[in-house]
Parts: sequence; structure tokens; C-alpha cells
Amino acid sequence: MKLVLIGIQGSGKSTQGNILSHLFRIPYLSTGHIFREIAKEKTSLGRYMKETINAGILVPDDKTIEIVNTYLSRPEYARGYILDGFPRTLKQAHEFSNNVDKVIYLKIPDKEALWRLMNRHQDRADETLPALRKRIELFHKFTEPVIEYYEKLGKLIELDGTKAIHHVNKEILENLGKQLVKNQLKEWKQNKKAIIALVGLPGAGKSEAAAFFTKKGLPVISFGKIINDYIDKHKLGHTEAVHKKVREELREKYGKEALAVLNKDKIAELLKTKNIIAIDGMRSWEEYLYLKKELKKTHVYILVLYANKQLRYERSSKREYRADLYGEERDINELIGTNMGPTIAFSDFLVKNNFSMKDFHDKLEEVYRQVYFS
Repeated sequence: MKLVLIGIQGSGKSTQGNILSHLFRIPYLSTGHIFREIAKEKTSLGRYMKETINAGILVPDDKTIEIVNTYLSRPEYARGYILDGFPRTLKQAHEFSNNVDKVIYLKIPDKEALWRLMNRHQDRADETLPALRKRIELFHKFTEPVIEYYEKLGKLIELDGTKAIHHVNKEILENLGKQLVKNQLKEWKQNKKAIIALVGLPGAGKSEAAAFFTKKGLPVISFGKIINDYIDKHKLGHTEAVHKKVREELREKYGKEALAVLNKDKIAELLKTKNIIAIDGMRSWEEYLYLKKELKKTHVYILVLYANKQLRYERSSKREYRADLYGEERDINELIGTNMGPTIAFSDFLVKNNFSMKDFHDKLEEVYRQVYFS
């Protein structure tokens, strides 16, 4: 296994690198350590390296690539390695001759990194406050594009580096498909059945969340599709009055759990081959209770999506399909008429969708990991 650890100084790369080295029994290689060792040499390269490090600037790309590739050509790195501090620039990433399996980004705020570094008991000439600030500035300028590069390749694992050491390590292992069992590293196998039920008012982001989970490989069942298809088939028009009428007719026949009843066989069939599925638009508390009762061996997680009212209305008005189906009347019918209120109050996860799409996806990714590894 070939791993790369990325993060600003003080994010915990060396700590995690040494733990992973012990667990995977592959060497941990810190480019910072290599450079500091070279800086001790009484040579022109040593003097140059010492001056560069103390100034808090990056070693030039060509020299860095040459040194790292030379080290990794040694026999002890043939089975794999854990590399800390490289690549730091896009040029280094593009010209790195070794294939990388995963890149682990330990993300922490700048202030947290400075606090950690200024409070650790080490006497290093390159850890003055100005030098540390310079390194953090260089990280944002040169290394953040590297993170984006590996994210596009599908190799990035981004984690919250502010958590406790054992929590960070557990999340790294989970993302690598591993787990510790009685101090032995084992392959992770996800065997539990689970449903992620998306709940939220119009415009909160249910469709986008459903698309996100689809990309993760989860089958998604839309509870509202039955109503929408019926209205489309009979050309009734998507108004709040029409939706309410159709919904109430179904509930009169099947109870308030109507949409769960009508989708139950499809859900059960998917769970035969899939460990996790998602439901787009579960509404009533009765639907939740029905699924819990009928699928006793399946954990139903309620994921509530929230966005500010005006933002929801703005999003809904721009939809190509059912663009007029939003507003206060719709909200009240959802909360009270469909009995969504208790479902929201009893949620397992709450994700705010007021900001960027990347922020929304990051939060959904965290929910997915918690469900997958629970």
C-alpha cells in the first residue's frame, strides 16, 4: 500500500504516519526529516538546505522530486510506504513517478496548528512563529491545489484532524477498508442492513442528496414518485391542492404510512443484494414506524435536510419540474398534513444546506461514513 499524508504543519501527520507504519508494517518516510538530516551535513547542499528550511520556504520542485525518488528506489520501500510532506506542489504531484493508492488529508484550522506547534516541546530552528506562519501560507498557496488534484482522481480521503488521535486513526482505517480487531488489522466488511431516509421541506436539497448517494452506489427510492406519476398520468397539474387530494386518497386507503406500504416490496427486494439504500422524501412518522416494524433487521436512519426558508423558496422556483409547488401552504401541509414534524424531531442526522455544494457534499459524506461503519 502506498499512502500520502497531507496537512499543514501540526495537523498530526507524523503521529498518524508512525501509527500506520506499525499497523501496516511498511516504512514511514517524512520528507521534512530527510531534509533536516541533509541540513546537518557539512556540504554545500547541506548549507543550502539549512538556509531554505530556516527561512520557512519550500525546497525547489526539481530537487525535492530527485531526493524523494532516490529514497523510494531503495528495497525497503518496494512493498509500500507512508509518505509525509510530499508532493507539496502540482508539479511534484504530476512528476511523481510512484503510483499512490490513497492521499489522506488531515484538515485543521490555522490557529489550531499554530497553537499545537508553539506548545510542543521541541527545539527546532525552523519552528519560530514567523517561519510557521510562512509555511502555513505556502501550504494554502501551493498544496491546496494538490489536494484538489487527488480529489479529482478519486484518491483523496479528507478527515477532521482536530479529533483525538485514536479517532483520526480509526477513521483512516475505515476509509482504507480496514479495522482493528484485538490489535490485529482486519479487512472491513459491511454486513448490517441500513436505510438512509431523506426528510426535508421543499428546496432543502433532497434531490441533490439523492443524487449524491446514487454516486456512492446506493439505490435510491423516491416515495413521492407514486404521487407525481399519478398526477402526470392523469394530467391533473402539480398544484398544492391536487397533491394534497391525491395524498389523502392514498392515506384513506392505506393509512398515513401509505407511501411506505406501496414501496415496501421494492425496498425489501433491494435489501436482498444491497446493505444500504436511500429513500428520497420519507415524510410521515407513520412511514418511519411502518418500516421499523416490517424490516426488523434493518436500521432506519433519518437524515433531515435543512435550509433557510427564503433560500428553499428560491431553489424551488427554479426547478424544471413542479416549479410552483412551494410556499408556506406547502410547508404547513408537509409538517402537519403529512405528519412530518415528529419525523424531523426524531432525526438521527441534521445537515444544513445553506452554503456551497461542496460543503453540503462534505456533510453528506460524513453521514454516509457514520452509517456505513456503524
